[in-house]
Amino acid sequence: MTKHPASSPIRVLIAKPGLDGHDRGAKVVARALRDAGMEVIYAGLRQTPEEIVRAAVEEDVDLVGLSILSGAHMELIPRVVRQLKSQKAGRIPVFAGGIIPDEDAKRLRKIGVRAIYGPGTSLEEIVRSVRAIVGRSS
Repeated sequence: MTKHPASSPIRVLIAKPGLDGHDRGAKVVARALRDAGMEVIYAGLRQTPEEIVRAAVEEDVDLVGLSILSGAHMELIPRVVRQLKSQKAGRIPVFAGGIIPDEDAKRLRKIGVRAIYGPGTSLEEIVRSVRAIVGRSS
């Protein structure tokens, strides 16, 4: 895993952990990030935390985006964060989107999730925030 030069596109892995089968929002975010010049790898539906981390490491991504609507966010997102750390990939930031209550969002931020986007978050805000997380303005 290397830190990519500022001249290379931001590499983002978008994944749907768990049994949630609704991926329209994840695909909309993936397309917005791609349209903003980022390289997006879409891992698809029903991914385990281990599969997500393996893909993140293999693809040498700059960050991981998780979309979850199933209510299992307090189980699955921390597992991804822990798995990244155990694979010596803790430098890869994680962001999440979906139906995540404010109290849970606070707990997820405490374990290291960098941003949480709820329903109604604008695509422009997500793009801007993802760039800020990686430390690149364009």
